[in-house]
Amino acid sequence: MSRGICPRVNSYGCFLILTAVIFAARVNDVDAYSCHEVRTAFQLRQVGPLHRVPETPGTDVDLLVCKHQGPSCCTRKTEESYQFAVKRETLHDIHSYSYELEHLLSGHSDAFHDMFQYLLSFSQGHLSSLMEGTYSSLSRHALPHVNHLFSSLSLYLRGANISVEASVHKFFNNLFPLVYTRLINPGIEGNIMIGSNMGDCLRMIRQDVNAFGPHPAVMAQELAEALGAGQQLGLALEQGLEVMNATEHVSLSKECVKSLMKMVYCSHCRGLTLIKPCVGYCLNVMRGCLASVSELDQPWRKYTSLVEQLTHAMAGHHSMELALLGVRDYVNEALLYAQLHGPLITATVDKVCGLSTGKPTSMQPTSPEVTTSKVASFSPLPSAAPSKPLPEQWLGQFAHLRREFLMYLQRYKSFFAALPEMLCEGENVVDDATCWSGDDVVESYSGRVVGNGLHAQRQNPEVRVRIPNPTLADVKERLENFNQETQQRFPKLGQMEVWDELGSGEMAEGSSTDCDDEDGCQASGDGQSQTSNTQSPGEGKPIARQPGGDSPHESPSKPPLVKVIGGSVSTSRAQPWNLALFSAALFLLWTVF
Repeated sequence: MSRGICPRVNSYGCFLILTAVIFAARVNDVDAYSCHEVRTAFQLRQVGPLHRVPETPGTDVDLLVCKHQGPSCCTRKTEESYQFAVKRETLHDIHSYSYELEHLLSGHSDAFHDMFQYLLSFSQGHLSSLMEGTYSSLSRHALPHVNHLFSSLSLYLRGANISVEASVHKFFNNLFPLVYTRLINPGIEGNIMIGSNMGDCLRMIRQDVNAFGPHPAVMAQELAEALGAGQQLGLALEQGLEVMNATEHVSLSKECVKSLMKMVYCSHCRGLTLIKPCVGYCLNVMRGCLASVSELDQPWRKYTSLVEQLTHAMAGHHSMELALLGVRDYVNEALLYAQLHGPLITATVDKVCGLSTGKPTSMQPTSPEVTTSKVASFSPLPSAAPSKPLPEQWLGQFAHLRREFLMYLQRYKSFFAALPEMLCEGENVVDDATCWSGDDVVESYSGRVVGNGLHAQRQNPEVRVRIPNPTLADVKERLENFNQETQQRFPKLGQMEVWDELGSGEMAEGSSTDCDDEDGCQASGDGQSQTSNTQSPGEGKPIARQPGGDSPHESPSKPPLVKVIGGSVSTSRAQPWNLALFSAALFLLWTVF
């Protein structure tokens, strides 16, 4: 029989072969109980010093977390390194997921502030050019008041506790002595010192004598409503950054860190470096660790809804662009009103301030360019240039900035509720036939999977949540207070006109190719849109109304020509082709007959 197995080997040779086989088996058995793979994973993941992992498994190891029956490649020092590593890795993952949201808030906060400052600078230059060109007698003394007005508006948009209405009325109060002595009664300019008691009296009685008509009040209300939404949006973005900053620097409790280490690294102690946690197991651990973070979900959803409504409010009836560009028209109308009502204003000033100015030098407005729609005998101002429109590329960028912000904001409404799930996606877990349950390799996780929030963690089998995180609890309270203050300040915010968004290639039902007066046109169809580089395909070139379009005294101007990509061909462009076809038909008939 032995010859059948080893026909050509004698008994001594067969003994040598069997000895070699037994030796090889023992070598393989020793390798099976080596910690080589654990040390390799420990080094690749940069957990800590390599000497903290033994080369061979130990049997009498007193571990605190990764306890099990049998040999282990972990020691107390190994557990300490694993706890430090898993805490670092988890915080890094939280930061990586929240980075885009933080960048969205900070980047658009800066972009909105830059756009606000550009609009203020453009409107300030707009008003200064009116003073220098049409009211040159006022410009030198009026320009400092113009600068102060727009400085106050700039500070207001940055969150300063400044009243827009008070700033506007202060501007007109300071303007009235100049108008009274240089436009209404230019002959008494040398007899009245603007810094004297007479100047103070004129500033005090400006509203009582109604020197500028209704225009200052309308301008103040228009600016307050438009800039109020812009200021609150800036404050909201700062509040959102505060929430994200607290989330990124959240502290993990000791119970959480131990549970994370048990989920991620306790399998390594048994030499199982490739096994991944079960999905349900990971959700329980992450929801327990981030219970206080998940408590931000409801106030955050309300916050994103308010931010969306504030953004719509800036683009609605009280568009910030239109409000700021309308300052020039309101000031111009106010000055015209004062000149036209000069005799009545002079008589009232004489009675109140006790100044006898004698007969006014002229009952007519002092400037030949004065116009008003209420007095038909006056002709339009020949030298008052029409309001210069804001460059279309800036209007397009402002509209695109709002559209882009709203689009990205939609993705993060449920960020705090979805964060535990995001941390349990991809390569971190496995939903396969076998996975790690924290104690052993199983086919599926049998524990109960709890929901988000502190209340749900009472049933969490993996993480014990004792008390809420005090820092996040304070952040939640501040966010709820901000939401409440915003609603109190803008009680009709949700009822404001919604800024409709149209997707690429589609038009709202019943709409035409005409531009609305909010943000402009949006293109559709197959044509290439002539937009800025920041606009996405399918978006048209936005335009806006001419500044002061709502003013009843403004002379109508020809609207700008706008090419709506994908829209119907306008009649004006179709007429030359119709004429050419008609001429060709007549020529053909003449040739035939």
